[in-house]
Amino acid sequence: MDASQFKQCFLPCHEQLFRMAWRLTGNMQAAEDLVQETFLKLWMKRDELATIDSYEGFSVTILKHLFYDEQRKRRLQTTPQALEQLQIPHPDDMAGAFEEEDSERFIIKLIRQLPKKQQQVMLLRDVEGLDYHEIEELTGQKAVHIRVLLSRARKQIRQQLKEMMQNGK
Repeated sequence: MDASQFKQCFLPCHEQLFRMAWRLTGNMQAAEDLVQETFLKLWMKRDELATIDSYEGFSVTILKHLFYDEQRKRRLQTTPQALEQLQIPHPDDMAGAFEEEDSERFIIKLIRQLPKKQQQVMLLRDVEGLDYHEIEELTGQKAVHIRVLLSRARKQIRQQLKEMMQNGK
């Protein structure tokens, strides 16, 4: 596929790609970057595109894959460091009961024991600092359900910490 054929097939998709990128990122600059990355990836695969039935559908799929790949990379890079810095608000003073390093490891262990959806929402909100709209886009859950999951996760961790404090472990 030469440059003129490429333009003819994919340039009409630009507006739809930008709208999709805007919905995914919520940021104009990030959306523009994502569309640009999509066109770059399409251009690099231009010799393989002759068999594509829907250029629009294929380009949207590429855009989504690029977005979710970037989100996964970002989570993998930040989660281990951020998990260790996570502080769960607790009414009791835990500093006297645990050494700082032990309490961090214990909290990380507690988070990893949560049900998958609660764990995911807690990591995205409390560790990565994403807002509810961003979490909604990533998980497909409604904001109300995200708040419920987050509340239950925090409550469960607080309860487990309280029980541990009472048992003297």
